[in-house]
Amino acid sequence: MEALEEFLVPYVISQIVSIVILIVALKNTRTARGILSVLFLWASATNMYYGLSKPEIYLEYGDMALPFYRDFIEGWFSHNKHILIPLIAFGQFFIGIGMLLKGWFVKLACFGAIIFFIAISPLMVGSAFPFSITVSIAVYIVLKKDGLNYLWRKKSTTKVN
Repeated sequence: MEALEEFLVPYVISQIVSIVILIVALKNTRTARGILSVLFLWASATNMYYGLSKPEIYLEYGDMALPFYRDFIEGWFSHNKHILIPLIAFGQFFIGIGMLLKGWFVKLACFGAIIFFIAISPLMVGSAFPFSITVSIAVYIVLKKDGLNYLWRKKSTTKVN
């Protein structure tokens, strides 16, 4: 509960953002894909920067996580953070790019995003839980209802005679 008090403002902002992303996904999946792309590309850049320059800051997430994640963070992760954090950043980068593309690239990006969000949910306050679950639902809506065309192309308006 102490972590929630310390991070209350960013936590509340994260919850509002997750609800906005969900509402946008329900109304316009293409816009939601754009938002998700920006979110993942921003996270990728941030995690790559801090993963290479200050990877020890990621150990603080263990204090907020469920016990089995805390053990993982304080154990194997703490010895391999300099490798794992840039790998996570690469994954986030590919998800962000995949959201911009079409077809199976979007599907793969959606699956990756859902797996990522579920994987970080045990970080609890560290992942602004339930942000990850709410946005996973938004990604699922995109996966099921989007035309999966390039994000910058409009829907086909070809007339059939």
